[in-house]
Amino acid sequence: MKKTYSIEVDCANCASKMEDAAKKTTGVADCNINFMTLKMKVEFEEGADPSSVMENVLKNCRKVESDCEIDF
Repeated sequence: MKKTYSIEVDCANCASKMEDAAKKTTGVADCNINFMTLKMKVEFEEGADPSSVMENVLKNCRKVESDCEIDF
């Protein structure tokens, strides 16, 4: 399953770090962040619960960019 989320991030470098953090989150098969459109596309692993996975994605992203926001 793939979903797209709106994000708030300050710079392209931070978006790249957030993308890497999201990809390392359990339940995420792949992630792509487009800084220009402020969109995060997440592909979830089979059987993963998107809402609980996204809570962990947000926690991991805040470790690299403390003021980031993901609308989910």
